[in-house]
Amino acid sequence: MAKQTTKKMWKIPMLTYFIVIICFLVLYIQFAYLSLSPVVYGINIDDFAASRNTVKTTIKANRGTIYDSTGNILALNVSSYTVIAYLEKSSVYMQDDYVKDIEATANALSPLLNMSVEDLTKLLSEDKYQVELGPGGRGITELKKEEIEALNLSGIDFEETKKRYYPNGDFASYVIGYAKDKEVTTYDENEEQITSTEIVGELGIESKYNDLLKGTDGYLEYQQDKYGYKIANTKEISIEAENGYNIYLTLDANIQRFVETEIKNSQDTFNPEWLTINVMDAKTGDILASSSTPSFDPNVRNLTSYENPLVSLAYEPGSTMKIYTYMCALENNVYDGNETFMSGNYQVGNDTVNDWNLYGWGEISFDKGFEYSSNVGIANLIERHLTKKQLRECYKKYGFGETTDIELSREVTGAINFTYQIELIAAGFGQGITTTPIQNLQALTLLSNDGKMLTPHIVDKIVNSNTDEIYYESKTEATEQIVTSSTINKIKELMYNTVQGTDAGTTGYTYRIDNLDVIGKTGTAQIYDANTGTYQVGDNAYIYSFAGMFPYDDPEIIIYASMKKPTNGKSAGLYKAVKSIMESIAKYKNMSLETSDDTKLPIYEISSYINKNTTDIVSQLQTNNINVIQLGLGNKIIKQSILSGSKLISGEKIILLTNDNNILMPNVINWSRADITNLCNIIGLSCNINGYGYATSQDITPGTVINSDSTLNIVLTDKNIEQTSTQ
Repeated sequence: MAKQTTKKMWKIPMLTYFIVIICFLVLYIQFAYLSLSPVVYGINIDDFAASRNTVKTTIKANRGTIYDSTGNILALNVSSYTVIAYLEKSSVYMQDDYVKDIEATANALSPLLNMSVEDLTKLLSEDKYQVELGPGGRGITELKKEEIEALNLSGIDFEETKKRYYPNGDFASYVIGYAKDKEVTTYDENEEQITSTEIVGELGIESKYNDLLKGTDGYLEYQQDKYGYKIANTKEISIEAENGYNIYLTLDANIQRFVETEIKNSQDTFNPEWLTINVMDAKTGDILASSSTPSFDPNVRNLTSYENPLVSLAYEPGSTMKIYTYMCALENNVYDGNETFMSGNYQVGNDTVNDWNLYGWGEISFDKGFEYSSNVGIANLIERHLTKKQLRECYKKYGFGETTDIELSREVTGAINFTYQIELIAAGFGQGITTTPIQNLQALTLLSNDGKMLTPHIVDKIVNSNTDEIYYESKTEATEQIVTSSTINKIKELMYNTVQGTDAGTTGYTYRIDNLDVIGKTGTAQIYDANTGTYQVGDNAYIYSFAGMFPYDDPEIIIYASMKKPTNGKSAGLYKAVKSIMESIAKYKNMSLETSDDTKLPIYEISSYINKNTTDIVSQLQTNNINVIQLGLGNKIIKQSILSGSKLISGEKIILLTNDNNILMPNVINWSRADITNLCNIIGLSCNINGYGYATSQDITPGTVINSDSTLNIVLTDKNIEQTSTQ
């Protein structure tokens, strides 16, 4: 009995002993596995240990800059800064650099950050290692940063960020496009997901060439101790960032400025549904300017449409297509300019073709039919001499119905389909078919290059910013002889008479400019309503257009412009804008509008005046007869209304904003709409401008301190607004 009791008593200790032994054995095996195996549960121990002390910092690549053809900056990365304050006194990182005097720091920063002393004091008193001094301290400029640094405040520092900036705002916006911060997901060598913020192009050149512009990020990898310092004599890997490529466009910023100004004038005065004006170098095919309305500011991205009208807007062009119908008849050797027809109306089956002058001009020649823009002339020309096949082949040969392959995204082909006879005749005067502005510009190069057609370009060159090597450079590309010289000379003669002719029926006379031999063809297209299956009616229910070039003998500049449904003025909004642009280009290019070289006005090239001494710059500009409008009495210039590289004609205005908090209202009487718009933009003032011409009244008295919450109301007067319709 005693033995059995003793045996039972030993069972529990023995069991415990064996359990302990087993546990030690398991722990020993586990320890040996952890100590001796290079891979534990699928994890490489050496890599894991290294990564615990390894820091990998991304070195961001700088996005490439977009320039115009002369080197003016159109899009770039700029630094903005957030003001931060270090508050923790004992930090091993900051040592002795922290905010020591909260009250003095708050008082010093308050006027610079536009924040109250109380709000700053509250932020600076928080129980944190560091704080952002927002909202006033977020997104500040380099100039503001320098002002704060000059205070030598203890514990104040800056965090730098990059953003995409467009210095000219709404300026060739659909061509340049825009880029913005966007979260991008990538994967490292271990297939682990990494989310970062990058600047990504979403429209225009910024989008099409995003991969070249963005560059390639580098990185710095090193070992750190527990305090965050680099461990001496440990391996460091440094891979430099490769900055993005720089892109130079064919745009000329000066010509672009002329176009932008007139586009905005016409929009404000005549209120069309849309308006697009494009200028091309007649000898190279380079696009010198392209603008439209409605447009947008890429800094704000206030878009109403994502389509670039230059390449993505296809519409019925109207009578500008008569250029190519007549060209086709000449090329098929069936045209006799002296052959006559009865104008007014023409019956095609059950349909009637009418001239814009319903009564016509009696019996006239085909030459006069072009000058008067007679639809009945086209009907007779086609019915007598041209087939569907011939006209279709001609249009295709001249580039219609196909893309031009210009360096822009989302180019459309338009449509040149016609089956029935009435459709063929309508196509002859630009109805029932659709074309794009870029197709019309390309086709017009036939006339400026003796029958050879040029490929249009918007990109001049692309340069590797790391090595300065040219990655891509556009070249003038001409087709073989498509149209004979004799045909070209005849069409140019007809277009000359259309603008320079003196007959009552001449349709292009509103585009005539003294001492500048402009040739061209007007168009007035009815607007098809797909919902009703009919053409719209009404005084201004048209798309007005103009296809022209100058000078006549050897064209250097091509201009193509279109405007849809202006609220008033019919075609006045188009021809006023186009004439002003052509005059400005002629002066800028020294195609003198005067008969003597002695009367030419001197031209002065503007530089960047940002952060420069106000007195010196004002004196320099005035010496060169530039009309300077100085805003404020500050000693530094912080904004200028005319971009660097632009050229001003003697007597033109430039507005300079200085670093003064008190800006006085200038006297704007007799200023143009463009000058007033520049003033409002540069100071951030809301403006209501009514009328057309020059300012005759302003409701903010000159000399009054401008309140940014105010609105400036301006009345413009021009007693000579014409209400003439052209065809």
